[in-house]
Amino acid sequence: MTTTFYDHWRDVPESAWRWPDFSPAEIACRGTGKLLVNEPALDKLQALRDRLGKPLIVRSAYRSPAHNRAVGGAPRSKHMLGTAFDIAMSNHDPATFAAAARDVGFLGFGIYPRSGFMHIDLGPARSWGEPFPARPTPFVPEVPPAREVLAESRTLKGSGAAGVATIGAAGVEVAQDVLTETQSAILPLVPYLDTLRWVFIAVALIGIAVAIHARIDDWKRGQR
Repeated sequence: MTTTFYDHWRDVPESAWRWPDFSPAEIACRGTGKLLVNEPALDKLQALRDRLGKPLIVRSAYRSPAHNRAVGGAPRSKHMLGTAFDIAMSNHDPATFAAAARDVGFLGFGIYPRSGFMHIDLGPARSWGEPFPARPTPFVPEVPPAREVLAESRTLKGSGAAGVATIGAAGVEVAQDVLTETQSAILPLVPYLDTLRWVFIAVALIGIAVAIHARIDDWKRGQR
């Protein structure tokens, strides 16, 4: 097992550090700044980062014996060997994270949902702690926008108004011709019928305009 000890993480030569997604400061002892570089452990940590494709927030990695005692660590904690890492779960699904960690070779798992992190180490194989609570589905299925009810469609209403008005105008014209030819007694009503015909024509034009506007508006909203 290849390990290298540094009195302070700033002493690590840049050429000696080959884990691109982590820095010596992240892996060093939080209490003293000392650093034990355990290459197999860091290789697996980098492999885990690559597999997950998102940052790993390291809460604790190497601990000096003095700092391990100060934080209440286990007397034989793997942190003192540089083979253990406590990773925040704020940006990970715990189940997915644990599966990926096993795949790259981590064997020991400590689960701390109240503190929001998971401990992983190189073994021996064991696990402890309470499982994280189930999380809600991160993505809600997209619901397509409700389409306009056909009976209430502005397009249908406009088209219907135009159709009724057109039929009405034609009917008035026919009635006018009949009355003109056969009912001379009510000829005084003919001018009023002519006016009524133009009213129907105006309504038809308005209905057509409403239908065209509704079609354009629906097209813009992606409902057609």
